Amino acid sequence: MSSGKTRVKICGLTRPSDMDAVAAAGAAYSGLVFFARSPRCVTPEQARAIALAAPPGLARVGLFVDAGDAFFDAVLAVTPLDFLQLHGSESPERMAELRARYGLPLIKAVGVADADDLPRLTDYGRHADMLLVDAKPPRDAALPGGNGLAFDWRLIAGRRWPVPWMLAGGLTPGTVADAVALTGATQVDVSSGVERAPGDKDPDLIRRFCAALA
Repeated sequence: MSSGKTRVKICGLTRPSDMDAVAAAGAAYSGLVFFARSPRCVTPEQARAIALAAPPGLARVGLFVDAGDAFFDAVLAVTPLDFLQLHGSESPERMAELRARYGLPLIKAVGVADADDLPRLTDYGRHADMLLVDAKPPRDAALPGGNGLAFDWRLIAGRRWPVPWMLAGGLTPGTVADAVALTGATQVDVSSGVERAPGDKDPDLIRRFCAALA
C-alpha cells in the first residue's frame, strides 16, 4: 500500500478504527507507541487488537524508547509487528542485539536541530535498516518525538544515507507536499498532525494527509 510515490506512516494509533482509517487512506505503515509517557501509548493487548486490524501489505511498526528485553518480549509475545522503531539512545551494539533476538528490521529515529546533528544519521545508517529523520525535541520535552515540531528541512535537502529514510517532525496535510518537494523524501511519518487531540486520530485528516501526496 502506498500513497502516490511517497510512502506514508501514520504513527500513534490507539484504536482498531484508526487502523481502518489508515488502510482506507492508502498508507504504507502504521505505528503503535509503547512508551508510557506518551498520550498515544497502548498496552500489548490493545496493540494486538489494533495490529490485527491491518490488512495484508500494511506494515505494523512498534515504537520503543530504550526498552529492555523483558518489555520487548512482553509486547512481541502478543502483538504482531513488522518493524521495531527505536526512539531513544540505543547504541549500535544494542541495535545488533535486538536484530539478533527478534529478527525484525530496525528503524532508528534521529533528532535534527542543526547541521551538527547530521553526522549521527550517517553513523546510525550503518546499523539500522531505515532512518527516521525527526525534529530534535527541546531539552525539557517529556517526549522524544510526537511533539508536533518541525526542523529546517533545508538541512537535509538532497542528502542521502546508507539506508532508506523517512521524514518526520511537525508534518500536516497542509505542509507535507512542500516538505517532500524540498527534501526529496520518498517516505514520511506523521502523528500529531492528523489528530483532533493527543492520541485521538482524525480519519479525515489522515485521508487529507495521504491525498496531499497522491
